[in-house]
Order: sequence, then C-alpha cells, then structure tokens
Amino acid sequence: MKRNTDKEADTERSNKVLIITYYWPPAGGPGVQRWLYFTKYLQELGVSPVLYIPARPNYPLQDKGLGQEAPENLKIYRATFWEPYRLASLFGKKRTQRISAGIIKRERPGFLERLLLWIRGNLFIPDARKFWVSKALKEVPGILEGEGIDTVITTGPPHSLHLIGKALKSRHGIRWLADFRDPWTTIGYQDTLQLGRRARRLHTKLELAVLQAADVVIATSGHTAADFEAISQRPIHVITNGYAGDLGSGKQPKGFFTLAHIGSLLSGRNPEVLWEVLAELCSEIPGFEEELRLELTGIVSPEVKASISQAGLDPYVVYKQYLPHAEALEAQRQAQILLLLEINSAKTKGIVPGKLFEYMAAARPILAIGPEQWEAANLLNQAGCGKGFTYRQTAEIREQIVHWYQAYSRGELHQDPSGAEQFHRKKLTRDLKSLLWE
Repeated sequence: MKRNTDKEADTERSNKVLIITYYWPPAGGPGVQRWLYFTKYLQELGVSPVLYIPARPNYPLQDKGLGQEAPENLKIYRATFWEPYRLASLFGKKRTQRISAGIIKRERPGFLERLLLWIRGNLFIPDARKFWVSKALKEVPGILEGEGIDTVITTGPPHSLHLIGKALKSRHGIRWLADFRDPWTTIGYQDTLQLGRRARRLHTKLELAVLQAADVVIATSGHTAADFEAISQRPIHVITNGYAGDLGSGKQPKGFFTLAHIGSLLSGRNPEVLWEVLAELCSEIPGFEEELRLELTGIVSPEVKASISQAGLDPYVVYKQYLPHAEALEAQRQAQILLLLEINSAKTKGIVPGKLFEYMAAARPILAIGPEQWEAANLLNQAGCGKGFTYRQTAEIREQIVHWYQAYSRGELHQDPSGAEQFHRKKLTRDLKSLLWE
C-alpha cells in the first residue's frame, strides 16, 4: 500500500480506523450492539471510524430501532458476496435461521437439520461467511488507501472476518486488532456441528494463526482471554460488553412480583431448580401465587415450556415475542427480579452474556443461575447488583427469592446500581481507544 509521508496527511490518517463487522443495524440481538456503540463513542472521542459491512446480510433477528444509535455522517462501505444460508433456506427458512443464529436444539435434530449442520461444520470453515474473505481482499486495500487508514479491526463471530484481518496485515502491513465477542474452538455449539477430524484440525490451526498474527487480541471475558493466552502464549486484553444510557433509579416498580427473562431461553438453559422453588413457594407462602408472574421474552424452547407446565407454573407465566432493544430495556426496568441463566457446563463458565450489563444498568436485582465458577455470576456478585448461584444450590436460591419477596411486600425491593458504572460503554470505548495505536 502506498504511504503518504506528508505530515498533514499522516495526522489525518492517524485518527481513522476501519471496522469490519458482519452485524450492523437492522440486525438485532446483542452481537450488533458491541460495535454499534463502540463506533458511536469512538467518534465522540475524536476517532473517525469507517465501516465495511455486508450489503445483503442474512440476519436471523432484526431491530430497526438500533439504527437510531448509529453516529451521523458515518462512512460505510458495503460488500456483496455469496452466503450459503440463502441456498439452505430452500430447505426450510425457520430451520436455517436457527442454525445461522447458533440456535441448535439440545434434543436430537431430524435428518435434514443434521445434514445442514454437517455441511455447515465441515464444508464451511471457519463459518458460512467465509466467501466474504476473497471479496474483501480485493476491495479493502483500495478503501484503506482512499481513506488514509492503516488500522483495521475485525470482530467475530463470524470468525472468518479475522482471516480478512490476517491477510491484510500480511500483505499490506496494517495494524490489526482482532475482537472476539465469543470463543472460537471452545464455544459450546461446536460439539453439535458434527465436525470431522480434518475440520477440527483446521479450526484449531486457523484459531492459532489469528491469535499469533494480530497486533492486539481482545476478548469479552477473563476465561476466554486465559484460554487464548494458553493457546497463543501472548497477553490478551479484556474489554467486556456493557450498557449505554443512564442507570435506572433502583426504586421498586409497581405491579406483580415479576421474574423476567429477556432473550432466548433454550433447552440447555432450562432452570428446573428455579421452577421447583417457585412451585413450592406458591403452595407454602400465603399470597405468593397471587402476586407471582414469570415473564419470558424471546424464543423459549418446547422443553422449557414443558418443564414449566410440569411444575404447575402455567397460570403465572407470560410468553412474549422478541422485543426491539428500546422496549427490552424498558421491560427490564419494570421487572422486580431479572433472570440470568446459563448452561450448566464447565465449557460455559467463561460466557458473559451481553445482557448482564444492561440488567445491571436497569437497577433491578438479578438472579443468576449457571455453572460452577461462572464468570458472569462473579462479576454480578462483585458489582453488588444481584446474586449468582449454581444449579445445585436449591436451598440458597429459595432463601434469596424469599428475601426479595419479603422486601417486595414491604415496598422496599430497591437496588443500588452504582456497581454498574464501570461497565458503561463510553468508559469501555476509552479502553479500546488506548489500544488502537499504542
């Protein structure tokens, strides 16, 4: 790439960065929010972000309201490339969207879904967006030269985007930051993709190559960072997800004693211990069943619904469809208790859901149930924004719910949100900026 040695041009070049991301509004869900807000606050901090995104993406969730958070006058380049999910949708749009979103049923899938999973896992490595790589390597060098950019950020999943960054660094000598919103080879759904030995070896090889080649590697959790450090023998930076906007008041809202879960509640996250505790409290505490509400917003698997029915909780549950982000934030602030649930597996102890930080900002007590040594529960406990438990702590979960219900009955179920301040996205963006040209 041609380098301009003119001092004024170099000054202009130094405050620009190219962000390569697959997810951007109108995409919905937590995956888009991280870089949407980083982009917004980078601009406020004097950095000029430029985006390179797909022109015809396949988004399983959409939330047009998120586009209102994008900064004005943002320069965006769009790429057209082939996505096999479009062809796969001929076999069933709903099934294909589940696989595209990583929503894979715990129970044994049918033949067609198994076939699609095998194809996804063994033929499209590292993922089905791999065909963007060759197109990007033709288009991005011209963007960098035309915009005067020498720093590139790739964010995954899809992890194929990191292959773009790796090749750009090798061929053009740019500075490259690789941001991992989720792990790569250790992510939970890898085991469901029916990977053969060749596919597993190639994933491992590509992961190591990316970790070793990037100038800066960023992870969203300490566990993921530790795993990457063990693989690559290099330091990994942690910048968690966060929240935007103001903190909630922390005062008890009006209404029922509502336990709310916002987001997909799939089979692996089925908190049977919680349903058992709630059913017992309905029969043992006078007035509890008249005031209890379970509010589950988003995809809820048939297995979870069956467990709720078996526990006798159907009269108290309200199922709601996916909410746009702004409405989801309001629903969080109107709940008495917010539920944070994770699969009970050692592989998930490093998973820190993005909604944890928005839950904290909502200033409602959070009940978290997950695996032993779950990082999200540790963050929650340290911030003083709720309580985290394992699936074996039935008595402790019961005691905590009773404590919160008694405070609710007195009108005193308040929550101090100050522990969440460290996770505001503007503060996290300052941390990111410090890594751009260090």
